[in-house]
Amino acid sequence: MKTLAAIFLGGKTLKTLETERLILRRFEKNDLEAVHHYASNMDNVTYMTWGPNSEENTKAFIDFAISKAAELPCVNYQYAAVLKANKKLIGAVNLALSVEEAETGWILNKDYWNQGYGTEMGAEMLRLGFHDLNLRRIIAHCDAENIGSYKLMEKIGMRREGLFIEGRKAHKLSDREHGDELSYAILKDEWEMRGEMEHYNASPCRFDGFIELPELSDGVIHLVCTNKSPANHEKKHVPQYEFIVCKGSEKVGELNLRIGYTDSLYFGGQIGYGTDEQHRGKGYAGLACRLILPVARAHEMKVLLITNDHANDASRRVCEKLGARLVRTARLPDWHDLYKEGRRFSNIFEWRFD
Repeated sequence: MKTLAAIFLGGKTLKTLETERLILRRFEKNDLEAVHHYASNMDNVTYMTWGPNSEENTKAFIDFAISKAAELPCVNYQYAAVLKANKKLIGAVNLALSVEEAETGWILNKDYWNQGYGTEMGAEMLRLGFHDLNLRRIIAHCDAENIGSYKLMEKIGMRREGLFIEGRKAHKLSDREHGDELSYAILKDEWEMRGEMEHYNASPCRFDGFIELPELSDGVIHLVCTNKSPANHEKKHVPQYEFIVCKGSEKVGELNLRIGYTDSLYFGGQIGYGTDEQHRGKGYAGLACRLILPVARAHEMKVLLITNDHANDASRRVCEKLGARLVRTARLPDWHDLYKEGRRFSNIFEWRFD
């Protein structure tokens, strides 16, 4: 009979991983000196629930890590972090699995703090968990005063889920018996969205000023530019063209085109449109979207994102008629303006026209 671990993990083994500057490998007996160097140092373990280690403590940990790595399927991935440049062991990172989720954690020799190595280790554990092991959710915890640790969690995309008052043993510089604990988590969907955002943010785009607009008409409707809004870096707004959509002399709707790619626009889109109620159902929104393509091309854009409320069937049909591809229905982050307006999910459509 298969164990729950075997069912959920499909018999995965612990394999050596690589990041830009690190090799993550199994622990070995001869790692004792390097591991004990940081595990016995108070600066390194101030916020840990263990340590400073005696030599026996460190030997016991290495034996534990080696034994866990040998299990099949592996459910506790214990990695030694080794520099590619000189093969020096500088820390450790792990991913411990349960049926519902996995927990990750790390430690780094203080001589290598503030150089991005912790971020590399943490990000690779997310990749291992979500890409290789197809996990749904990964969590992490730290002392609420451990600024470096929770900043790292945020840097790799984890979201703060809770503060547990006196939820753990106090850190070693505290005069209290119990300390507060922060809980972070990230879902596979959120991790995938971060990758998609990075992909779109790297898309070609050139803005060295607003262009002189050509005639934007198809014989049925035409666009009239009412404003060209410059970028607002404080509010993280990109440059924007604002149009009214007209049929003859009558206004039938509005359309905006935002020039650029940002995390915010992943959820909000480069195109925003609306059709006045009395003119809906006539296809004007889709026609208007096609009319602004020369403007997008003039700024060397080759893809536009169009987003809409997941319950807005009319807007969804506009995207489908344009030939846009539904990337996903995304949960909105609480920092986004759409979330603050009350929306919780957005359909994200990709419209390629290169």
